[in-house]
Amino acid sequence: MKLVFATHNKNKLKEVRALMPSYIELLSLEDIDCHDDIAETAETIEGNAAIKANFVRDHYGYNCFADDTGLEITALNGEPGVYSARYAGEERSSEANMKKVLEKLADTEDRSARFKTVFALTINEVDTLFEGICDGKITEEPRGEEGFGYDPIFQPKGSDKTFAEMTLAEKGKIGHRGKALRYLVEYLKNSERWVVSSE
Repeated sequence: MKLVFATHNKNKLKEVRALMPSYIELLSLEDIDCHDDIAETAETIEGNAAIKANFVRDHYGYNCFADDTGLEITALNGEPGVYSARYAGEERSSEANMKKVLEKLADTEDRSARFKTVFALTINEVDTLFEGICDGKITEEPRGEEGFGYDPIFQPKGSDKTFAEMTLAEKGKIGHRGKALRYLVEYLKNSERWVVSSE
């Protein structure tokens, strides 16, 4: 059963591969020789995920899924949201993004935030969305060496660790991407369309 995950982000690919059932052969964009920089031009997380999945379907002919993720901070009216990857500029520097967030929250008591991931699946011309939410807060300073993006400054609710202080398995159990992916996998398990498409 072959399915393309439309990302060039090796960290995301590692996370998803760790959570994907063994009976699904997960292909990366490199595996299908897709080196395009797919423009994320939508104004929503859902829209950006769908753009990437549909691009692979339309140009390469594979059943595919793609994700987009945003960090939504209460005191910043939901920023950086859909602009999370390039919050501090088009160079997409995680360090600069985190620095900007911490500076904006420097005098703010309310540090509540949430991560939101949406997977867009396109399979046999049928498009489906799967959402995962993880509530938490922004820490006072970065902690931990694992993960990527905003992980060093995001502490999920009910934990005393940031995502960057967790193992891949720990993050996968409670994280936004893991939640959304489990919904997607459950859909595949119960979908007749998947059985037909994988023969």
